[in-house]
Amino acid sequence: MTIEDRKTELDLQARPPVARTATDVRKKIADARARGQTIGLVPTMGALHAGHLSLIEHARRRDAFIVVSIYVNPTQFAPHEDLSSYPRPFADDHRQCADAGVDLVFAPTDEIMYPPGDETRVQPGALAIGLCGPHRPGHFEGVCTVVARLFNLVAPDFACFGQKDAQQALIIKRMVTDLQYPIEIVECPTLREPDGLALSSRNAYLSNEERMRALCLYRALSAGRESLLKGDAAERAATIMHETIAQSSPPDAIDYLVAVEATNLQAVTEATRRVLLAGAIRIGKTRLIDNLLVDLPPLRT
Repeated sequence: MTIEDRKTELDLQARPPVARTATDVRKKIADARARGQTIGLVPTMGALHAGHLSLIEHARRRDAFIVVSIYVNPTQFAPHEDLSSYPRPFADDHRQCADAGVDLVFAPTDEIMYPPGDETRVQPGALAIGLCGPHRPGHFEGVCTVVARLFNLVAPDFACFGQKDAQQALIIKRMVTDLQYPIEIVECPTLREPDGLALSSRNAYLSNEERMRALCLYRALSAGRESLLKGDAAERAATIMHETIAQSSPPDAIDYLVAVEATNLQAVTEATRRVLLAGAIRIGKTRLIDNLLVDLPPLRT
């Protein structure tokens, strides 16, 4: 037995077992299906926190065989972004998966996800044009490509994604519809710190001072929500968000602060009943995103 074979054997004997190849993960999935289990996937890039654990808990409620993928996907990072420094605490991630009752960790290498000679990519449509799209060229193509490959390898019945990445969730839903995957996409609520900061693996980059400044985004979104519920137009809510963020300890840059139709990310119209308030800011070297969904009062007749 080679050293690599021995490592694979130890991975598959761990609790939860760790599959690192297509053969390994498909064998474990086939065994679960033979037992009559449904398959739930929680795709992650690791550096797990309570937000990820809440996605796992949503999957657990469905009494499914839960697969957590841990893979830092290089194709969704631009050259100037934090691919090389992105946290990769695999041992801690594996421990958290064990504590959360995960059945299988899928931790592929780049060579598994992007074999030598690989050329094919999944190109998203109009949903990727606005919000984060212009600020992260190629990002959503990388997301769609890696998620499509995860779906092909794991073949889940459902997959859990966080509402914090609202644009990503919409794009994945569209991809599932367009490519006719028999997979349910489950959107799970954003988990927050007591002061409102949305949980994110990138929060670890923030100094204490930067973390306090980062709260300006949630405050701005909350002010926009109050504006909409008061009856203001979307344009006014967006203005209030910008005014609110300027009055606090402002970020180093604002990529966007918008109020858009929640189902298609287009401009709000009189027929819109659900609005997505979304923002992306930069604090020091860290880019943070957040959003709030607002259901508008019924139209008066």
